[in-house]
Amino acid sequence: MFESIEPEAFRAKADNGELGDALMLDVREPYEWEYYHWEQAQLMPMNSIPGRLAELPKDRTIYVVCAHGVRSANVCHYLKQNGFDDVINVEGGMAALAALRGFQYD
Repeated sequence: MFESIEPEAFRAKADNGELGDALMLDVREPYEWEYYHWEQAQLMPMNSIPGRLAELPKDRTIYVVCAHGVRSANVCHYLKQNGFDDVINVEGGMAALAALRGFQYD
């Protein structure tokens, strides 16, 4: 099983510089990314991940985010099955993170 983090806790870590060298992986589609994203995130749509596993670091924490937390949970599960130990799902996804910053996502 993989870990999860509440959006408030993730935002606090990000805002306080506590993510260290962790990767924020955004698994939404490009049109969703264009609508709203965090600059520090890396876009890698969910369906592209099986072919791009080699691009992901196994020695760093990976926070996975999507629109609402469903795709990111699936990606976390997939990454764990493929040897990634430190993956964390951001609950509520970009909708929850955007709301914390006063942006109406959907």
